[in-house]
Amino acid sequence: MTRFSDRYGYQSDDVEITVRLDAPDELRDIIVDIAYESGLTPLTFRSIVCRLLRKRADPNNWSAFPNVDNEVRKLIGSCEWYRVYDVVEGLYEYFANSQAYLNDESSAEYFAKEINNYFRQAGIGWQLSAGKLETRGSEAFEYSLAEASDELAESGRTTAANEIHQSIADLSRRPHPDVTGAIQHALAALECVARDVSGDERSTLGTILTRNPGLVPSPLNQALEKLWGFASEQGRHLREGREPSYEEAELTVQVAAAVGRYLSKKAIP
Repeated sequence: MTRFSDRYGYQSDDVEITVRLDAPDELRDIIVDIAYESGLTPLTFRSIVCRLLRKRADPNNWSAFPNVDNEVRKLIGSCEWYRVYDVVEGLYEYFANSQAYLNDESSAEYFAKEINNYFRQAGIGWQLSAGKLETRGSEAFEYSLAEASDELAESGRTTAANEIHQSIADLSRRPHPDVTGAIQHALAALECVARDVSGDERSTLGTILTRNPGLVPSPLNQALEKLWGFASEQGRHLREGREPSYEEAELTVQVAAAVGRYLSKKAIP
C-alpha cells in the first residue's frame, strides 16, 4: 500500500547534510526497521549482521521478537560507525540476490528507496547507488557530477568519465575519504578533456589554458588556472600539515566536473 504522501506527491526538501563520518543512533534503528519492512526476518537479519561484523550469534536467543530483534539492534548499535554502512550494503546484496518482491517493486528496490529517503530527510551525506554507498552532496553537486559523467561518456571521452567516477569513489571511502585522490582524479578528468579539445596531448591543463586563452572565457580562465594551481599543490604536491578538507575536495570535484562538461561541448576557435 502506498503512503498518502507518495500518492499525492508531497515531499519535503532535503535537509542540509550534517552527517557523513558518523552513524547516529536513530539511523542504526531505522536501518533495522526498513529491513523488516523490506521482508527480512530477525533470524535472517541476525545471520547477515553476524557474518558482516564477524560476531557470534547468541545460541540462547531463539524467539524472533523481542530476543533476536534486540540482539540485532544491539549488534548494530554498538559497532563502529563505518560498519553500519557495511551492513546497509550487505542488506541490499541479500535483497538483490533473493529476488523477492513487495507488490510491484523488488525488496532491493524498496530497501534502497527507503534508505535513501531517510538519508535525505536526516541530513546524512550518503546514498545507495547500484548496491554501493557513495558520498552525497547538495542537489547542484549531484546534478553536475551526473551530467558531466553521462555527457563525457556519450561523447566518447570514457577516460575522463571514469576519472570522475574515481573521484566520487575517493570521496566515498570509509572510514576516511581520500580527499587528495579525489582532487587528483577530478583534475585528471578535466585535463583529459582539455587535451582532447585542444589537440595538445602532452601539456598540462595550466599550459593548455595559457596557450589557448579562448578555451574558457575570461576572467573564468584565470580562476581555472588558480584552481589548477590549488589542485596541483593540494592533490599532487601535498605538504606536511596541509591536507585539504573534505569540503575543499568536494568543491574542486564539482568545479572540475562542470568545466569538463563545458569543454566537452566546445572546440577551440
